[in-house]
Amino acid sequence: MASDLMRDGATSRTERAAARIAELVREIDPGGRLGTKSELRELCGVSVGTFNEALRVVQARGLVAVRPGPGGGLFAAEQSPMVRLGNSVLAINTDASSVADAVRIRDALDPLLIADAAWHSSPADIARYREQIAAMAAAVDTLDADAFMQANWRLHELFAEVNPSTVLRPIYMGLIEMIKDRTVAVLPTGDQPIAEVMAERYRIHAELVDAIADRDEDRVDDLTRQHSVKHD
Repeated sequence: MASDLMRDGATSRTERAAARIAELVREIDPGGRLGTKSELRELCGVSVGTFNEALRVVQARGLVAVRPGPGGGLFAAEQSPMVRLGNSVLAINTDASSVADAVRIRDALDPLLIADAAWHSSPADIARYREQIAAMAAAVDTLDADAFMQANWRLHELFAEVNPSTVLRPIYMGLIEMIKDRTVAVLPTGDQPIAEVMAERYRIHAELVDAIADRDEDRVDDLTRQHSVKHD
């Protein structure tokens, strides 16, 4: 229990420091200099270890670039096109409208895909789903949004792989591949702390896999509705 409390406290300090750096990024133009690591660590009021973890978080979110040498330091990253995804946004490397359209169509197909998975998943398939659930849990512990989304996408790919439809399966897989290929980072929207977003998405997916394993149609339907609200 004590170790859990210590870890929660460290996570909270990391999140607060990452949020403070993100605030600074929003206050300056893309490419603008934020300061040195020492200056920002003092501003955040955290230890070296906590600051380094916070820096890793904002770098993973595509918010900050680090440049070495004279005149170097931390800089606001050049902004990529963004696509909304529930309580997150995807920073992408191409035209936002095409990816947004792929996300919209994929979201519309999710209920059908999940319903079919509940009837066509073997015990071996369930075991593969749970491997991705474990990967999502590990990403929650480390606040690694990109690793979380990769495991999330892989879980949905596995749902698609067991689908018997020769129409639905390739369309869905193609949409996932398009979104994955064009995403460079997963960022929070600022509406909710990233730790809470990831924890809630993890809960829904973990319970969904359990419901699929039990072939509990009512529970699958309920969790699919929750899943659709989160759009992940």
